[in-house]
Amino acid sequence: MKCPFCHHDETQVLDTRVSEEGDAIRRRRRCAKCDKRFTTYERIELVMPVVVKKNGSRTEYAAAKLRGSLMLALRKRPVAAAAVDTAIASIEEKLLTSGQREVDSGYIGELVMQELKALDKIAYIRFASVYKNFEDLAEFQQAIAEVGHERKPRKS
Repeated sequence: MKCPFCHHDETQVLDTRVSEEGDAIRRRRRCAKCDKRFTTYERIELVMPVVVKKNGSRTEYAAAKLRGSLMLALRKRPVAAAAVDTAIASIEEKLLTSGQREVDSGYIGELVMQELKALDKIAYIRFASVYKNFEDLAEFQQAIAEVGHERKPRKS
């Protein structure tokens, strides 16, 4: 580690501690040349895969786009913000643990549909109607029937 003051290459670690949140390691260092002290932090860096769109172009993963898509489908639906956050975290975890450097936008769309199906059937249908680009009424009816069969019995 280079000293930020004199740029000397030799520094000594005086103290190492885990941060209060547990997500970083704090190291207190001293420069062997100028004797000044400084602190460094070591954190995990997770890199999301690059998204490959239908037209073949590549773009960086954007959490805001994912949240926007979910919120649009869930507009005026009785779903708690915490449930949306949990769904987003689940999707992002699946993307990270896939081990792929690039993922199809279609794969992300399928993950979103899985989460919406569990959150709210109406939001699922809204998203599916756009995502699957239904060409006729029969396709739309098939999607509705698909979630209709999974209906929970109503309480009297």
